Amino acid sequence: MNKRQRRIPAGATRAFLLAAAVACGSFAGTGAARALDEKKVVEPGSNPWAVFKFGFSAYKSGHKDQAVEAYKYAAENGQIGAQWKLARMYAEGDGVGRDDYQAFKFFSEIARQEVEPGSPEDTYISDALVALGRYLKSGIPGSPVDADLSAANDYYMRAAATYRNPDAQYEVGKMYLQGDGVRSNIRQAGRWLQLAAEKGHAGAQATLGNLLFHSGKVTRGLAMMTAALERATPSDQPWIRGMQEEAFALADERDRRSAILLAQDMLTKGSR
Repeated sequence: MNKRQRRIPAGATRAFLLAAAVACGSFAGTGAARALDEKKVVEPGSNPWAVFKFGFSAYKSGHKDQAVEAYKYAAENGQIGAQWKLARMYAEGDGVGRDDYQAFKFFSEIARQEVEPGSPEDTYISDALVALGRYLKSGIPGSPVDADLSAANDYYMRAAATYRNPDAQYEVGKMYLQGDGVRSNIRQAGRWLQLAAEKGHAGAQATLGNLLFHSGKVTRGLAMMTAALERATPSDQPWIRGMQEEAFALADERDRRSAILLAQDMLTKGSR
């Protein structure tokens, strides 16, 4: 070992060496990267990809303080995955104090990058665009970020159209449905909701089902809401249940029975 190299912290040796081997087989021999010292500070000259991999291993093993330091270094040196991970950690208060404005800045840095659809990094871009849309839809209290529905729609549209992100397609559909930042357009709303629903987005399936129900397609609309309720995450179940129960109460007995059978078929065959 080079005498100038610091010792790798106890418990991190194996993870770091594995990351280094994956990232760059010759990095130990060339001295291009150095380990974290006992204060978990990355030394200048470290290989950004190797440090990012170390941060991932540290995060998985519960050493989030080491992960944050590693991600910060990797992010400053162009690792988009590290930028995304830091954004998520600040947005969720995961290993750091929650700071939506800090998350917004990291997401903004990611969104400024041009990545071809279908590339390994396109999910980072599309997720960042959706996150920025959500922040701009309501603003961030106590920060320079004010609500801007038009800008929110621009971010959603880029993620929906360029990267075919189902969350973004759902948000665009809602904005057209409600006239938020755009002129209300039921046909456009239905188009975007359909695209998201086809990808299995429960919120889009429920919203589209409700739209169909109130446009006269009672059985199919009610069936879509019923199937969506079964597929929904716990956070989405309350509002979908309320929507479905309201429609169920308005439907006649024949439509209810037909909708239940159709919903079961949707859930079994995966049709939407």
